[in-house]
Amino acid sequence: MIAVTNLILESPAFKNGEQIPKKYGYKNTNINPPLTIKGIPKDAKSLVLIMDDPDAMGAVGKVWVHWVVWNIAPTVEIKENSIPIGAIEGKTDFGEIGYGGPAPPDKEHTYIFKLYALNIKLNLKEGSSKKDVEKSMKDHILAEAKLTGRYSP
Repeated sequence: MIAVTNLILESPAFKNGEQIPKKYGYKNTNINPPLTIKGIPKDAKSLVLIMDDPDAMGAVGKVWVHWVVWNIAPTVEIKENSIPIGAIEGKTDFGEIGYGGPAPPDKEHTYIFKLYALNIKLNLKEGSSKKDVEKSMKDHILAEAKLTGRYSP
């Protein structure tokens, strides 16, 4: 059961629902935007971040996974172009480990950064899939937050 908390995910680079700057795009510098986290539950042992593109369903027939990071220490901000020490990254739908920026093939897409506070650390190897992460964190989510951004080709 997910407790009602005030977990908040924000970025100094763009406001919720607004345009993600071009430099964070896959075909540009492909670096992750900075993210700030507030309201982490006291009993959180780790954080999970998943970035995906549900609008890709129309273009490629599935929700495209852009970034999966887990075992993020619950007190950290995520700096631009880096992952927190000790965090582990999974495989994206680009077939790569790490961040894969927005790359809409057709029109403007909405990208969702989903943050989860967990009561455990996940026992998964680098390169695990979003599906593996979601399965492992089931029944361990204390709180969740979302940040959305738009990006045009």
